[in-house]
Amino acid sequence: MASSNPKVWFVTGASSGFGRAVTEVMLQRGDNVVATLRKPAMLNDLANVYSQNRLLILPLDVTVPSEISTAFLKAREAFGRIDIVFNNAGLCIIGEAEGMPDDDAKLLFDTLFWGAANVTKEAVTTFRDFNQPPGGRLLQMSSRGVLRVIPGVAHYAAAYIQSTLESLSEGYAAELDPAWNIKITVIQPARFRTAAPWTNVLVPVHPAYSDPNLPSRQYRSIYPGAEHFSDGDIYKFAAQIHRLVQLEDPPFYLPLHRTALEAAKIKGQKLLQAVEDYGSWSDDVYLDEENCQGRA
Repeated sequence: MASSNPKVWFVTGASSGFGRAVTEVMLQRGDNVVATLRKPAMLNDLANVYSQNRLLILPLDVTVPSEISTAFLKAREAFGRIDIVFNNAGLCIIGEAEGMPDDDAKLLFDTLFWGAANVTKEAVTTFRDFNQPPGGRLLQMSSRGVLRVIPGVAHYAAAYIQSTLESLSEGYAAELDPAWNIKITVIQPARFRTAAPWTNVLVPVHPAYSDPNLPSRQYRSIYPGAEHFSDGDIYKFAAQIHRLVQLEDPPFYLPLHRTALEAAKIKGQKLLQAVEDYGSWSDDVYLDEENCQGRA
């Protein structure tokens, strides 16, 4: 089905999971998609169904900045503009924070933070400088882990969500000129059934964490078989993403799944409780009036 006014999506991590589902659903609903992934052959089945004026499949390793720039350039050359960027490429390495090998930690940050950050930069440039009229939607894939960090995936949370990508997204949102018409949403899904349980990497257990009752060991124990704890449908997720981009005033944060909603409420309650319990500690932490002269 072709739309009379199709949007152009740029999807990273389109090989499987959320990226694959978003690619399929947007094509089915009449939009055009630039699907990027490290191994383009994984989308051969879709390439056999959709012509290149509907689906452009490009190789992209987000840890290589030049490949990101090239992919955006080819997307603009093919479609003239990019309306929506689904910033989704990622991986997960599981292990105790203390025992995470440096090379694995670096790979997480290179992919989940620097890769996403460089995609963000190219997206903003495209929306502002190439789209006519300017504007676009930037959808940043995060996780419920920003709301509740799970033992065993601390580096994943740190690189992807907790203190880096989401903070960067907030910074962009605060700095962007409203005239550029760029809108950002950070999506926080939880427990959707993807290929992650089969592709997540477990590093060896740190010797100090040999007790099987420790939280990180409990999390490790769900592998293999972690998929049975996931009841979210990624195609229904993609349908909600399509619904999201129809909004004139989209939310900055969008938790999806009952588990994400519960985590958001708990985190919010903890912050409010800290303000309630310890707010008085801020009553007397300020410079005396006579010491404030000439200070900003």
